[in-house]
Amino acid sequence: MKVAIVYNEAHPDYYKERHQVQKKDLDFKPYFDLEYTDPFETFERMAQGIREVGYDCYLLNIKDDYDLFMKDYKKNAPDVVFNLVEIFYEKAHYEMNFAGLLELMKVAYTGADPIALGTCQRKAMAKSIMYAQGISTPQYQIVSTLDDLKELKLHYPIIVKPTMEDASIGIEFDSVVDNYEKLLAKVENILFNLHQSALIEEYIDGRELNVAVLGDKKPRILPISEIDFSRMPDYLHNIVSFQAKWDPYHEAYHSTVAICPSILPTEVENTAKDLALKAFKAMGCRDYARVDMRLSKENKLFVLEVNPNPDLTEDAGFMRSSKAAGLNFNKTLKRIVDLAYKRKTRKLH
Repeated sequence: MKVAIVYNEAHPDYYKERHQVQKKDLDFKPYFDLEYTDPFETFERMAQGIREVGYDCYLLNIKDDYDLFMKDYKKNAPDVVFNLVEIFYEKAHYEMNFAGLLELMKVAYTGADPIALGTCQRKAMAKSIMYAQGISTPQYQIVSTLDDLKELKLHYPIIVKPTMEDASIGIEFDSVVDNYEKLLAKVENILFNLHQSALIEEYIDGRELNVAVLGDKKPRILPISEIDFSRMPDYLHNIVSFQAKWDPYHEAYHSTVAICPSILPTEVENTAKDLALKAFKAMGCRDYARVDMRLSKENKLFVLEVNPNPDLTEDAGFMRSSKAAGLNFNKTLKRIVDLAYKRKTRKLH
């Protein structure tokens, strides 16, 4: 089988420049290495892993030019496209468009289809679907203009998020607010700087759980991972902000350490798995996804969001859960490739 790992990095030199950043003097003790994540290393490691299970595999960066993909597909005719395209023309909501192209071409490809990608990308739509399906999620409002704040029906503290981003873009530590003035400032930033509506929801103070789901027709819930906030300094909120995810020179990055499997009461664990499976199906996900949720101090679970096609870096959340389930990195990648190939085979019959 021939597998093409397709990704879109229009400015690859950016990562080289970032690795040349001056080392900073830190006023805290780092937990992790002080290195920025290099996506190209992840892509190479994935290709190596797929080759090690016996499949032919190559990498393709389409660099904001879908014609590069069309020419490559005509030349190499891969059996499966491992779809890692997350952004196009620097717009996150164009992620679904590349999957749409693959769908029109009837190409076997991994991960979510265009509808699932688009639905999960649009947080307002995802929240409304969860409510309709009876999936517990924090109370929320969508704010498209400042006038919308005049009819605020939520209780503080409130967390403010952009409605059309992922990877925690737009989520900072001042995104959790406890009064109207702070709320107004955060909403203004999203409306006028990020040029999109704001999702405001009641902040659930508690534990954060990541529930990985693997499969298509018969999805499997993997061991639950938890973000340990015990190292978080008092002046920072217990959230996975943009800095906590991506900036190794920020204290929050070293204060959000994952524990897998999470130690939970049996009833809570079973409920979390049931919720994750229900959310996975409600959003139309397939192959692999991660459902993020909060466990309140009263042991009530709330789904925050569903992430189709989550990060597959070897030490990231999804792979951490997969490893805890007894699947190593290579076997997990093979499982995802096989799911895509079998799906195409079913359609041909």
